[in-house]
Amino acid sequence: MEQKETNEQKLHKIANELLQTEKAYVARLNLLDHVFLAKLMEEAGKGTFPVEVVKNIFSNISSINAFHSQFLLPDLEKRMGEWESTPRIGDILQKLTPFLKMYAEYVKNFDKAMELLKQWTDRSPQFKAIIQEIQKQEMCGSLTLQHHMLEPVQRVPRYEMLLKDYLKKLPQEHMDRRDAEKSLEIIATAATHSNTAIRKNENLKKLLEIYEMLGEEEDIVNASNELIKEGHILKLAARNTSAMDRYLFLFNNMLLYCVPKFSLVGQKFTVRTRIGIDGMKVTETYNDDYLHTFQVSGKERTLELQACSEQDKEDWIKLSVPSPRWIRDNEVTMCMKCREPFNALTRRRHHCRACGYVVCWKCSDNKAPLEYDGNKINKVCRDCYSVLTGHTDSEEKDGKKKGILEIEAAQFSGSSIMCGFLQYCEKNKPWQKVWCVIPQKEALVLYLYGAPQDVKAQCTIPLLGYSVDDAARTADPPASFRLSQSKSVHSFAAESEDLKQRWLRVVRVAVTGEGLIWMCKQPFPHMPHLIPATLIHFTPRTAFGRVQY
Repeated sequence: MEQKETNEQKLHKIANELLQTEKAYVARLNLLDHVFLAKLMEEAGKGTFPVEVVKNIFSNISSINAFHSQFLLPDLEKRMGEWESTPRIGDILQKLTPFLKMYAEYVKNFDKAMELLKQWTDRSPQFKAIIQEIQKQEMCGSLTLQHHMLEPVQRVPRYEMLLKDYLKKLPQEHMDRRDAEKSLEIIATAATHSNTAIRKNENLKKLLEIYEMLGEEEDIVNASNELIKEGHILKLAARNTSAMDRYLFLFNNMLLYCVPKFSLVGQKFTVRTRIGIDGMKVTETYNDDYLHTFQVSGKERTLELQACSEQDKEDWIKLSVPSPRWIRDNEVTMCMKCREPFNALTRRRHHCRACGYVVCWKCSDNKAPLEYDGNKINKVCRDCYSVLTGHTDSEEKDGKKKGILEIEAAQFSGSSIMCGFLQYCEKNKPWQKVWCVIPQKEALVLYLYGAPQDVKAQCTIPLLGYSVDDAARTADPPASFRLSQSKSVHSFAAESEDLKQRWLRVVRVAVTGEGLIWMCKQPFPHMPHLIPATLIHFTPRTAFGRVQY
């Protein structure tokens, strides 16, 4: 008969689990700090990409690693070695847990870190190559950098769970009771921040898993992407009666039609077709040979499919009704309807549940049923309310002609010669970050917006006739340049010297007016080699479609 585990043995088991998981966690921290961060910083030191970008991605991971590898882990190892004489862990945790407050900075920065990581993986081939090379190594365990960066977010709640379990087994009169309870109080506070971030990033974690299942080839790891449904499906062949096993991933903006791969590790599916939700139709079909059939038709392809049950078919049809892509809060500085600037007190940000625009409370004070949400009543903007209900607002001002500044940044950015963030200063005012656009249609005008999705520009600068000065000035930030005409001086600063030179190449052509046709139509067959860190969108007959930083 198996002997029942004593309470003392249970306490030792929990303490040992804490030690073993801490060893594994420190190995992950070393990977982030001494491998990923170190390699990227080494390359950034050569000027390949900005050092500040790498620092902003990894936040205070070096401090977190130092705390765990030099203090918490050694103390736990020492205590487990003397457990017979000192069977307790509460005193160690009580002494060191106040340092867990440093996690608040890492957790708060996590969304920004994920955004920067994606941005620079797309922008810099060298940045991407370093990360991919490390991810191939055995120490990475076939996981991506994003997966490893989630570990610190998840670690503090793990301490809380283990300590709660420890206290349940700890007798009330035990010498470690008081220290363990104090430790739990501090850990629970730190875990609150992490738990919020974990809930927020469960979707990201799922996207990372799918990314790995697709062989890390599909660009799906994006905060704006949301998985709606996934599952096996049968594809009906057009020329015979056989049905083939397939797999679908339905996101809020696309449907991935995949073929399963028989692999125990790594890639599980190959993407055959990516169908955009915009314009996609999903309809019920009737087939004499097969039950539960439906059709997916999009711009890219039409698919005849069979679900595993009637309910599964209905779910695919219902969930495929497109939901809006939400504009992120940090992409706008003003209401996308009335164009009034946002502030923290009287004009806060709200989302229209129908179109995804960021609007103020006055412009979102309407409600209507939305098909994609099961016809539930949702808050919508004034324009969507009119479309959905047929009611018109007596104060509607859409008939009014738009002013010169009232052109959406996204509209220009999508067809621009050049666009991106720069620091801007005028007449000794404080420097501010602005979204700058030189449109193809107005190649001699620089538009300045507060953010990439703003519906109105802060100002415009007609570049023709301005003089350009890029001499370094001690009072200005690095990588700065100035546009001056008469008494008007506009100062700009780029993220790097390389980026500054790219802006200057375009601006110097614009201020003379001689290169208007060159800027808009001249083919650049070697442009990708000249500026490898640039995202270039080509049109069929021109290579200078859009340059975005």
